[in-house]
Amino acid sequence: MKILVVEDEIKLQETIVEFLENEKMIVESADNFQQALDKIISFDYDCILLDMMLPDGDGMTILKELKKLQKKTSVIILSAKDSVDDKVEGLLVGADDYLAKPFHFAELLARIKVAFRKNQQHGEDIISYKNISIYPDDRRVLVNQNEIKLNRKEYDLLFYFMLRPERVFQKTMLAESVWGDHIEMADNLDFIYSQIKNIRKKLKEAGSEADFQAVYGVGYKLV
Repeated sequence: MKILVVEDEIKLQETIVEFLENEKMIVESADNFQQALDKIISFDYDCILLDMMLPDGDGMTILKELKKLQKKTSVIILSAKDSVDDKVEGLLVGADDYLAKPFHFAELLARIKVAFRKNQQHGEDIISYKNISIYPDDRRVLVNQNEIKLNRKEYDLLFYFMLRPERVFQKTMLAESVWGDHIEMADNLDFIYSQIKNIRKKLKEAGSEADFQAVYGVGYKLV
């Protein structure tokens, strides 16, 4: 799961980022309105943690921009303002949840998972395609009900495809979604081929009915 933390309190931002990275999430951050806006326009995120009061703008404008872009992104507002009117306005504009500061990180994690499950997993605890099943809460992958072992990036890559089967994805999009936005600075993306090759081998050995298909000059899809 790829998260964007929009928070101008640097110490809080760093603490949230560290916590989510320890939960094996890909985490990017922004500490002002313009930086956040640039990121949501340029990149895709599974969930955005959005502070409503930024030094050069406000979170409500970012919510409205997300709506214009029609991006399927979960948004959880993080705000020191806890009035009913603020909550209602944020939810009506498009946020999925509202968490008042200060908050417990265990609650934040639970809300992220619930929002993601609602928007990306159709409310289901398990993601299935053909005879492959993924249990996101404990990062388990089963083929024919037998567990297979994947390393962190192999799991993240398969998870990304499992949410979007039979869709073609460019290598750049895959790299940004699994390794983070900074990957755009990489000289080449040959490592994507290596990761997919490893996953294919493990899936095939387990008897998977699904496989990765290379689309010449474009990227890959799970079929």
